[in-house]
Amino acid sequence: MKHEDIDKIFKNKEQFLDSIVTLCGWVRTVRNSRGICFIELNDGTCLKGIQLVVDEKNCPDYEIAVRQNVGAALKVSGVVVNSYKNKEIPEINITSVEVLGVSSQEYPLQKKRHTLEFLRTIAHLRARTNTFNAVFRVRSVLSIAIHRFFQERGFVYVHTPILTGSDCEGAGEMFRVTTLDPSKPVLQSESSRDYYADDFFGKKAGLTVSGQLEGETMAMALGKIYTFGPTFRAENSNTARHAAEFWQIEPEIAFSELPDLIELATDMIKYIISDVLKNCPEEMKFFEQHYEKGLLEKLKLIVDQDFAVLEYTDAIKLLKESKVEFEYPVEWGADLQTEHERYITEKVFNKPVFVINYPIELKSFYMKQNPDGKTVAATDLLLPGVGEIIGGSQREDDFDKLERRMKDLKMTIQDYWWYLDLRKYGSAPHSGFGLGLERILLYITGIGNIRDVALYPRTKGNLEF
Repeated sequence: MKHEDIDKIFKNKEQFLDSIVTLCGWVRTVRNSRGICFIELNDGTCLKGIQLVVDEKNCPDYEIAVRQNVGAALKVSGVVVNSYKNKEIPEINITSVEVLGVSSQEYPLQKKRHTLEFLRTIAHLRARTNTFNAVFRVRSVLSIAIHRFFQERGFVYVHTPILTGSDCEGAGEMFRVTTLDPSKPVLQSESSRDYYADDFFGKKAGLTVSGQLEGETMAMALGKIYTFGPTFRAENSNTARHAAEFWQIEPEIAFSELPDLIELATDMIKYIISDVLKNCPEEMKFFEQHYEKGLLEKLKLIVDQDFAVLEYTDAIKLLKESKVEFEYPVEWGADLQTEHERYITEKVFNKPVFVINYPIELKSFYMKQNPDGKTVAATDLLLPGVGEIIGGSQREDDFDKLERRMKDLKMTIQDYWWYLDLRKYGSAPHSGFGLGLERILLYITGIGNIRDVALYPRTKGNLEF
């Protein structure tokens, strides 16, 4: 179906002025005034719609146009002219109207502004609103920027398995994958390997919580790799920042230590934010106007500022000396909560902060043990306003230390024999981190809930679409 994109007409108005064009799109608004019908048409190629002017005297399809409801799909032809009210903006004097798809008067997206909570109940339609048009356009640009960042630096894009037999985080929050008939009783205990003997893989399987472990195997061959794909966690968390399905970016770098990792993460955050600001100006203005005042200035400061680096031990000291009565107690060995992270970034530094060298008990088994025997070479990047956005570490490359740590945690060593093998054949310092796409998208857009930056959010009790 030959037609022009509305975005192309806005960007190249002079090229199209006084020429006849054909457009396709959906009706955003429609109103009549003394024999003239005004329709706002949007085709999804840009945030704003273009005004169609259907004059009863010049368009034989006037009666067809005035009968259309919001949401109807149209194919129209007409002459591009300067808007009567604003000469800088184009509009179309329509000569023909063809209805491609009618819309009923019950169409739920009318001119009034709907709440995000209501729009979640019609997730199959909400992308037609300005908010979600902007969200998913920024998500697309952000994703491409992430790929470009790593590709420009010689990283290899790796597709790690979604079905896995290993729990990377060791927290037992994996979704189980099975072909066993749930209606038939099983005599063996689920903790027994015999329980899974007749299952598809013959062993316990689940959806991946991270591609890190498999990513490490590729980094030990290709040097610099990154994964970018869906990950799943069966966390019983009903918060604005948690989802059961989310997309994650995970680079793994051979011959890299914690300072190298911090440098890479800093460069990546600055790069992708700059890219969105450059390529999504209209969308970002929209978010600043409707969702977070000062958003653009906040993001520009992230790009322009140096990031601080703070020892976990020093972070605890700062919090204890603050005299603030936090909801969660502050003691060495306790995990930092969001209130602690925000105090550090907003009250102490007023900029992004890498907290490093956490107590070994707080972090996963694969993190590099520091010489003090109490901490690991881990880091979390904290951003003002949200707290943790990136988690990473140098990986343990010493076979004996890694095996001892796994035994201390009562992990099943034989399930990770291949991971330990990497420490036997040419082991080398290496590191990596994870960045949740939806988390950074929340920060960039000013949207307050992770359910509003995913197409169909998967949270506890929510699988309707």
